[in-house]
Formats: sequence, structure tokens, C-alpha cells
Amino acid sequence: MSVPVSIRWAARVAKAARAATSAMLSRGWLASVMVGSMLAFPVFAADYVALPGGSFNSVLPADGEAAAAQIAPFRLRTAPVTNAEFLAFVQSHPQWRRDKVASILADARYLTHWADPGTLGDEALPEQPVTRVSWFAAQAYCESEQARLPSWYEWEFAAAADATRRDARDDPAWRESILGWYSRPSNAPLPDVGGASNIYGVRDLNGLVWEWVDDFNALMVASDSRDQNDPDILKFCGAGALSLQEKDNYAVLMRIAMLSALKAADTTNNLGFRCAKSE
Repeated sequence: MSVPVSIRWAARVAKAARAATSAMLSRGWLASVMVGSMLAFPVFAADYVALPGGSFNSVLPADGEAAAAQIAPFRLRTAPVTNAEFLAFVQSHPQWRRDKVASILADARYLTHWADPGTLGDEALPEQPVTRVSWFAAQAYCESEQARLPSWYEWEFAAAADATRRDARDDPAWRESILGWYSRPSNAPLPDVGGASNIYGVRDLNGLVWEWVDDFNALMVASDSRDQNDPDILKFCGAGALSLQEKDNYAVLMRIAMLSALKAADTTNNLGFRCAKSE
């Protein structure tokens, strides 16, 4: 039976993914792809706000049973990265253009909604959140802001807040409003970033796009479904839910199921990202 992983296991898996990338860099043939993205950037001055962290009852218990997650204070980008911001990034780091990115770092759909590798066009407006970006590309962008992708616990902690409460998850109306977004057609044009902020000053965590997290590939693990090429992904995502907390919080469970089915090079029409920084 599938069980959610602990913080320690999640950190090990995410660390292993980054270590694998570093190993490829050390061999030289990927150096030109990744190293340039780590240079100080940004053209846009991104806004980050401080979140206090603390003990948090995640839907993924820290010990796989019932333990709360312990989250250190961190800073989070107030809004997802936009098309305009990501365009500026690829212009400064052309190894991340869609016509130059290594296939191991992004699938064939990477930024295909842009008019061309260096132009946004009508299907990717400047203030819309950037989508069709891989985990590798998102991580590289965050590194250019001397940042990183948030962990799942950090993202879930921030997304649990509404405009007046640090944790609104017990409010049925709040949950229903998020589920209402999931019911909308996925082919509709994305709104611009800049929705109402929550109590921390963070915007668009719910209701705009799905978002990458650093440890996406460690959210669930199954003894009989560890093969990342298993075509029946939903089989173990559903089974994993047996050990989750707050099983009626469907909105969060859907995010976990989606993220845990991805590979780091994958891109989708409605998957973007924001960055975080440790305090």
C-alpha cells in the first residue's frame, strides 16, 4: 500500500535529483546549459514576503502517520513568474530558449505557446503566468534570483491562508471556491497574475495555475509502483490517498496527485511556478 514519505525522505529524493544534475555538469557537456542560469539576474525586481513557518498539519504527515511538519521561516515570491519575466530570463540565458534547451531538461511542449523562441505572441501575454516550463527550467530561473523552488510543505503552508486567516482549510466555502476553479475549462486563456493577496501578501496560490515544488517527485511512493515509467500512474496516486490526512480536502489532494505523476522534464498548459528563499 502506498504511503506518503517523510520530510527526511522527501529531502533526500529532491537532493538526489539536484545531485544528478550536478554530476552531469561536472562531465562538461551540460555545463553551458545550466551554469549560465545561475548567474545573478533579474531584470525584474521580484517581490518576496516573509512567512513565519512553524508546526503545520500537512495532508502529508511528516512521519507517514500523523506528525505535523516543522517548517522553518522562509520568503516566498508574491506572485507566479510571468511570461514577460521568463522571456527576459531566456534572453539573458539563451540556453533556455525552446530551440536550444537540451531535451533532457524539457519535453517537446516547452514554451510552444510562445510565437517563437524569443517572442511571446497572442497566446502568451506578458502578465500571464508562464506555463509549459519544466522543473529544470523553473529551478534555473529561481537560481537566477538567488532563490529556489519552494518545498511542498512551504507551498501548502502558504496556500492554506486566505485574506484574514493563516489557515482557512476548515472553511467549506473556502474549499468550494478553490474546487470551482478546477471545474473551469482548462483551455480558457489564463488571467494575468495579481489576484487578491492572502494574509501574508502572497497572491494567486489558488485559482490561477498549478505550481512546481522542489520535492514534487517525493510526494508519494509506492512499494509496487516506484517505476517512473509506470503508465498506470493514477493507480498508486489513488492508493496513496489512504494514508493522507484531511481526505475531504480534495483541492490539495488533486495537486498532490498531479505533481507526483510528473517527471522533471515535463511541461503542461497550466503548470507554472514561483520561487522561495530560506531565511
